[in-house]
Amino acid sequence: MEPNQPQKKITRRTLLGGAATAAVAVVQTSFARGRSAVAVQIGIDEKTILTEDPTKQMGVPPGKVGTRSTFEKLAKNPSDISSRSPLQDFYGIITPSDLHFERHHNGVPAIDPAKYELTIHGLVERPMIFSLVDLKRFPSVSRIAFLECSGNFRTGKETMSPQEICGLTSQSEWTGVKLSTLFREVGVKPNASWFLAEGGDAARMTRSIPVSKGWNDAIIAYAQNGEAIRPEQGYPVRLFLPGWEGNTSVKWLRRLELGDAPWHTREETSKYTEGIKDGKIRQFSFDIDARSIITFPAYPAQIQKGWIEIRGLAWSGRGKVFKVEVTTDAGKSWQQAQLQEPVLDKAHVRFRHLWQWNGATTEIMSRVTDETGYVQPTFAQLIDARGSDGGYHFNPITVWQIKADGRVFNKPENFR
Repeated sequence: MEPNQPQKKITRRTLLGGAATAAVAVVQTSFARGRSAVAVQIGIDEKTILTEDPTKQMGVPPGKVGTRSTFEKLAKNPSDISSRSPLQDFYGIITPSDLHFERHHNGVPAIDPAKYELTIHGLVERPMIFSLVDLKRFPSVSRIAFLECSGNFRTGKETMSPQEICGLTSQSEWTGVKLSTLFREVGVKPNASWFLAEGGDAARMTRSIPVSKGWNDAIIAYAQNGEAIRPEQGYPVRLFLPGWEGNTSVKWLRRLELGDAPWHTREETSKYTEGIKDGKIRQFSFDIDARSIITFPAYPAQIQKGWIEIRGLAWSGRGKVFKVEVTTDAGKSWQQAQLQEPVLDKAHVRFRHLWQWNGATTEIMSRVTDETGYVQPTFAQLIDARGSDGGYHFNPITVWQIKADGRVFNKPENFR
């Protein structure tokens, strides 16, 4: 039970379901229309509600596909080009496939897997075309890793949830064939240093990728969380580059061309570059920088005095999370939080910290240090380094304001 939820007052009488507190309600079900069912009254903070007793009627039969409870109101709140994962509603580190964030450049294409083809050509000994059946004949691999859009940051209002601030990140178990396996199959030439990944959507999304990443840990993925990749995530096949900005993991992958230089496509010149000081532009900044965010307590929660478990997510595109620190006094002091196993490479990690709130107004926040020694910066530090207050690869510490009445709000200007 969350600290802001009312406590139910349960008496021996309500537990026994005595005749004096029972009522009969007429229900309509697929099994017995007009059949009566017993409903019990449960007192909740001097209010009485009438609920049907599920032990007195037959439940819904098995279905073709499992469904989420109607009591769980989870949504990605889509816009024209993206939708964000509700980070504040998750419990573990795996994002349900239907709640994985989306970012599209020209909508979701419908691709027949029976007609799917992946062409690999350019600086290779044996140009080849692979069907989906061909790809599945190779030894498969699976790994748990996060995916994040490089533009995953918004602020400006107090009434912003973790989902709204940085919900363009999700984590799945990805399954497919190593790109290095296919490189060996086609015979990559020694002078090949880059490859172009092209998508099969209407935008023909293309990105230049160093060949070294392909040899290292790139996956040609056809499954996600134990099922075929969903259309929004690149069905039937996508490129997956662990730890790198999401747009490089090209969806609906249809072509890989090997070359000796980057192609400088639209998505790596006019887009997905970020300004830094002295009028310079940073290009090909592939790695996702380390980041963390407290997901509870966070807007729109309201807490009560007493012990509270602060919890959240941390991750880094450069390796494992080394530690997460939490402050409950607006940055005056920091305490190390507990990391929940497993702590995986280039993966979301859940952290926890027990805190006794005394009812005073304060600010809470988290900061992560990854295994390379990189420490998540404050908003002010990022502005000093970049000369701007936003853009790609913006990963500031998120500040939550705790009001005296327990309400939690985002601090728009963040931690300066």
